Amino acid sequence: MSSLLQTPLHALHVELGAKMVPFAGYDMPVQYPAGVMAEHKHTRAAAGLFDVSHMGQVRLVGADAAAALETLVPVDIVDLGLFKQRYALFTNEQGGLLDDLMVCKRPDDLFVVVNAGCKKQDIAHMRKHIGSRCEVISVPERALLALQGPQAVDVLSRLNPEVAKLTFMTGGFFKLDGIDTFLTRSGYTGEDGYEISVHQDDAVALARKLLAHAEVKPIGLGARDSLRLEAGLCLYGHDINETTTPVEASITWAIQKVRRAGGARAGGYPGAAVIDEQLANGAARKRVGLVGKERMPVREGAKIVSADGTEIGVVTSGTLGPTVNQPVALAYLDKAHTAVGTEVFALVRDKRTPMVVSSTPFTPNRYYRG
Repeated sequence: MSSLLQTPLHALHVELGAKMVPFAGYDMPVQYPAGVMAEHKHTRAAAGLFDVSHMGQVRLVGADAAAALETLVPVDIVDLGLFKQRYALFTNEQGGLLDDLMVCKRPDDLFVVVNAGCKKQDIAHMRKHIGSRCEVISVPERALLALQGPQAVDVLSRLNPEVAKLTFMTGGFFKLDGIDTFLTRSGYTGEDGYEISVHQDDAVALARKLLAHAEVKPIGLGARDSLRLEAGLCLYGHDINETTTPVEASITWAIQKVRRAGGARAGGYPGAAVIDEQLANGAARKRVGLVGKERMPVREGAKIVSADGTEIGVVTSGTLGPTVNQPVALAYLDKAHTAVGTEVFALVRDKRTPMVVSSTPFTPNRYYRG
């Protein structure tokens, strides 16, 4: 275990009774004594505090940073407004996804957050391809906390009332009860909430200030996964990877018109020809939501078959959704079977479990849009 990295909050997790597990090279809390189900429901009802300091935080500095980043992502970065945040995708030459990331425009840089398991490769990728056009500065000294849930705004407003003015996918620099932070109104749960970048030396103090509020409980990776799955959000390495394109993954909403064929800054990123072709003509398979008709949870890797037993796809994430109280899953299915309402069958221990193709999210998103 000694080879595992620790976040600045590691000792606090242990103090709070967390069950620690290896995740993306870090020793991370999977759950606390209340358990995953209670943590999930608490986040949906009140406010949950997540340690996501294992994620990679990067600054892109220089006048050319936005245009440079557009050579790596199919997303509009150049027109991003000040303190606006956007979801983006690193693509490869085949149109596959190297990672998904968040980008926020600040006065002096682009603030980029990448996935923990990909951060080394992502930083190397940016340095190699755009390092001559802008500075690519990793900021490992910054911790990252997420406060998620309908009461997150009430709690955070007690530390600084100004945070309540933010809307979904906007950010800013704020002092929280005297602690300097950069935060965005965003998250990975489908709930309203905030992601808070704070210097590692202040991380524990800030976490304790938040946990001092009755509405806030610490939440581990287990509930983080079930929350994001109910919200229909992809997990890199599971629902999306180097072999899935944005069209197959049903995340084409992330590709703005200006970057598509015929747009003012179309193409110019890896795999553009593949992705433009699929945007025009569709892909042979597509990521969909599935809801189980029986109580049997369907897990990642389960094969999906049609009524006649033909294999038509595979589950990439699945759980018994604590909020919706039924099995939910994300899966890739052959195009012919992706219409909402289509009945399919998951093979669980060689038994056929009926499921229905569903739209996502499985439970309504509650982002604050003003």
